[in-house]
Amino acid sequence: MSDMQIQQVITQMRALAERSPVKPPTEAPEGPQGFAHLLKQSVDSVNQLQAQSSSLATAFQQGDPNVTLAQVMVAGQKSSIGFEATLQVRNHLLKAYRDIMNMPV
Repeated sequence: MSDMQIQQVITQMRALAERSPVKPPTEAPEGPQGFAHLLKQSVDSVNQLQAQSSSLATAFQQGDPNVTLAQVMVAGQKSSIGFEATLQVRNHLLKAYRDIMNMPV
């Protein structure tokens, strides 16, 4: 999800919360501790793992003596696991959003 899509989801959720007769006990923290910021950090971390994996694979293919096959494989697995985890989080967020949007008012 892009930052704009995340902001749209947050805006829609806030609009729904304002229309709701039941108010949440506390608001979500804004700023550096907000959910959107944490989500962006996670996606950036996965992107960094993928870039590192790609650069190690390229260096190994070019015959760099400082890069071993084990390093390339471990970096590839870290990248794959990070991507899968991010994909699962995204799927759960979308399911939760759909569930909320389909709730009877």
